Amino acid sequence: MVGRMLKHLFMPSWLMWKYFPPALLAEIESAIRESEMLHSGEIRFAVETSLPLAAVWRGISGRRAAVEAFGDLRVWDTEYNSGVLIYLLLADHDIEIVADRGIAARVDQTEWDNIARLMEQHYRAGDFRKGTFEGIRRVTELLARHFPPGTDNPNELSNKPVLLRR
Repeated sequence: MVGRMLKHLFMPSWLMWKYFPPALLAEIESAIRESEMLHSGEIRFAVETSLPLAAVWRGISGRRAAVEAFGDLRVWDTEYNSGVLIYLLLADHDIEIVADRGIAARVDQTEWDNIARLMEQHYRAGDFRKGTFEGIRRVTELLARHFPPGTDNPNELSNKPVLLRR
């Protein structure tokens, strides 16, 4: 508990710019826009450097923080419940993928977890760009397989990555 609190305490919010500079964020936005042409899902990408110490003290996990971000970002607010959140919690080196109920009914959580673990491998090696784009590519493949685009495929959620600060 103390070790985790120290990681969150000493993980400044500006550090996210080291791993996700503006040029990379623009590339991520573009990759999400291109991805969503291949399926009827909606992808959001969010990065949080650390949680407030009170949340760490209460034992809030990366998964729970991701579920809260899913709600806060209204990823659930799509016509066919087809939103997916890729969430990174830098202090914990944690990646979580949360799928809305329309997608969760067809794609098992273990498939999302496998993608997250693959991304974590690239991140641990220091390659945030490759890990991010590999994750988006794999999410795209799953969504395209289970949720092909219809004739009307509106962009219901922003494609712009979100840098969370609580």
